[in-house]
Amino acid sequence: MSSPVSTDVAQRVRTLPAHARSPLGRFLAAATTPGGAVFVLAFALLVATVIANPNFGDPGVLIRFLGRTAPIAIAAIGQYYVIVAGEFDLSMGAVIAAQVVIAGNYIGDDTGRNVTGLLLMLALGAGIGLLNGVLTTLLRVPSFIVTLAMMLALLGLVRYLSGGAADAPPNDDFRQIGRGVVEDVPIVEVIPYPLIVLVVLAAAAVWLMRRPFGRTLLAVGDNPAAARTSGARVWWVTTRAFVLSSLAATVSGILLVGYAGVHPTVGEGYEFAAITAVVLGGVVLGGGRGWVLSAVAGAFALELLFTLLTVLEVASTWRDTVQGLIIIVAVAFAARAWTVGRRPSTTAAPPDSPGRTSGPSSTTEPTEGPTTGGI
Repeated sequence: MSSPVSTDVAQRVRTLPAHARSPLGRFLAAATTPGGAVFVLAFALLVATVIANPNFGDPGVLIRFLGRTAPIAIAAIGQYYVIVAGEFDLSMGAVIAAQVVIAGNYIGDDTGRNVTGLLLMLALGAGIGLLNGVLTTLLRVPSFIVTLAMMLALLGLVRYLSGGAADAPPNDDFRQIGRGVVEDVPIVEVIPYPLIVLVVLAAAAVWLMRRPFGRTLLAVGDNPAAARTSGARVWWVTTRAFVLSSLAATVSGILLVGYAGVHPTVGEGYEFAAITAVVLGGVVLGGGRGWVLSAVAGAFALELLFTLLTVLEVASTWRDTVQGLIIIVAVAFAARAWTVGRRPSTTAAPPDSPGRTSGPSSTTEPTEGPTTGGI
């Protein structure tokens, strides 16, 4: 005689949706989630841009576009860590500006300072992230306030060091990190160094989000109290997210020095562009749900949209308006779409029925994929 538990399990297996059995169905199901829809959106924008400007479809032009977009995509990866933990980092643009000014003032024409300059920039980025994280988690100051204050403090330092004007860029060897290319590549002709850096960091982000740290980070963003009860050091996990965010901003600053030069306005607005890319990628504000590669795809979709608007000769003054509308629509869509996967099952047995266990997990079906953050 079969037990009620085995009967219930068998019934659930028999009623699995079609997409759980078909690879094509799984793909289509993923494409309808906020994290998957951004890839479809990016492809549609690419096609529209090529139709509006056929030259954009040239492999050499496209690969250089990807290289130019790499810094904002890297910043989006950093912002993803913080947002998926349920926080914000508004200091990214100021961190980029500070790193650019340091590169110009400390490194300068002395090639012997390239390595020490890089280490100094990375150490400063890690220190800023650590301070943001500690103030947010241990002193319990809202991250919005902490990072806003950090942004203002860093911008004041940048204006003091630069005098508010452009400065001489560092030596060409250092700038090659941001503007160098791998030459004589078939079809695309070149591969920009920033694109290589982005691919490496994106692969590392996917790996990291599949590790215990990434899963704990998602748990903290979804329910900090439950994560704390399960033994997670919430303050340390969140603080590391801020450190990763500032390090990502530092890498973006290093790359931007290559072709943007040294100016206190370099990196201006990057924090909002990164947030827009993340929410466009379907990451839920408030934390707990989202894919890291979707944040990268969101950055490319955003830049493709701005490129399309430029090709269509839409005034650049509409850029901020479009960005604001994207944030509103993307946040509303993502919150609605992710909520569907968390609704209680209508076929679930009553709480007091035989074979049913009590507790919060017994009233909902587990969701697949989007909550892992690994892709």
